Amino acid sequence: MDRLLEPGMFVRHPAQPDWGLGQVQSNIGGKVTVNFEHQGKVVIDTRQVELRLVFDISG
Repeated sequence: MDRLLEPGMFVRHPAQPDWGLGQVQSNIGGKVTVNFEHQGKVVIDTRQVELRLVFDISG
């Protein structure tokens, strides 16, 4: 799924729900940079963490 993540997409970190909604900034070689509402920018190794894609951010 990590290959599907593109800049602008919204995700959540399954082990860090308190980080809130995150927006993908970049995806290079399985390293995804995400800007989370309550944590700021974090680089995620998608071989270690499977981010959850968010389709509806209105609710």
